[in-house]
Amino acid sequence: MRPIKQLLEGKSRDIISVSPHASVFDALKILAETDVGALLVMEGDRMLGVFSERDYARRVVLQGKSSRDTLVREVMTDRIVCVQPNQTVEEAMAMMTEVRCRHLPVVEHGRVIGVVSIGDLVKEIISEQEFLIQQLETYITQ
Repeated sequence: MRPIKQLLEGKSRDIISVSPHASVFDALKILAETDVGALLVMEGDRMLGVFSERDYARRVVLQGKSSRDTLVREVMTDRIVCVQPNQTVEEAMAMMTEVRCRHLPVVEHGRVIGVVSIGDLVKEIISEQEFLIQQLETYITQ
């Protein structure tokens, strides 16, 4: 399996983030504009948490809060599980499964260098399986 750093090479290097002081409504606008399911909550270079569509559904909508009056820091997930760039796609998938999350920040030397989603990992695994099948078919037909 390829390491996460190789997977990141095929993705945009932009870190999509929001301030902990932003309203949930503003965070939702960023999610919609960038077509992602989660944002890193950053204060400068420091990652404080993750704000996801799941956080919105469970901690705002279901609790009857207003997205315009609620701050991201009030509803973000602050226990963050991260992956290192040298870890494999398989290891990242196992981490996501264990902690039941859909997005993992990639951190190198204490600095966020990217984010991988469950979709990124599934796509990579499928690609590797297709390659392996192709190699086996070539071997069999020779």
